[in-house]
Amino acid sequence: MISSKNTKVDLTMYGTAFIGLTKTGQILIGDKAFEFYSERNKNDYIQIPWEYVDYIAASVYANKWIARFSIFIKDSDKYYSFSAKNNKELLRAVRSYIPEKKLVKSLSFFDVLRKGFFGLISKIKR
Repeated sequence: MISSKNTKVDLTMYGTAFIGLTKTGQILIGDKAFEFYSERNKNDYIQIPWEYVDYIAASVYANKWIARFSIFIKDSDKYYSFSAKNNKELLRAVRSYIPEKKLVKSLSFFDVLRKGFFGLISKIKR
């Protein structure tokens, strides 16, 4: 049986994990960790303690709608992408455990294109 790392749960919300094939289930925000439990397979879960979170990047559209967010892990290249029923409310709950400077807005599609274009131009000039 799976045991939760949290002693107190602040928010429980239905959500989706984008790991391999998408998995739906419950997202729990608590005092010790961010947790995701799949609704189909009880052994399919993700528990990320707050001390292992490097930063959280959110995909923001039109400066008000958050489509999904990714949690990046310290000391590795690993990250987990999630989406919840109300991402804004969920990230506000996370803000009490993660400093606000570690909650960042990810680059938009056009920012990535612009960065790649100017990087290509700088390599050609060399």
